[in-house]
Amino acid sequence: MKRRVRRYAWLMGTCLVLFAGSLPVYHLLGAGWAVGMCVVAMVLPPVAAAIGNTADPDDPDDHDTRYGPNADR
Repeated sequence: MKRRVRRYAWLMGTCLVLFAGSLPVYHLLGAGWAVGMCVVAMVLPPVAAAIGNTADPDDPDDHDTRYGPNADR
């Protein structure tokens, strides 16, 4: 489970850095780069949620899903 939490935290941290960093990038490089950063930041939260909800096949204690490699049979 710790691997899932770390992956989620890294992706959401990247999302926040991209979103917050788009303002200085707007002033330094222009609107195109800033909009591009915001678009990438917009795509990351659903990806992070999907990765955070995926069961870890290497963790035997990760039985919180009904389906997947660690589901109770």
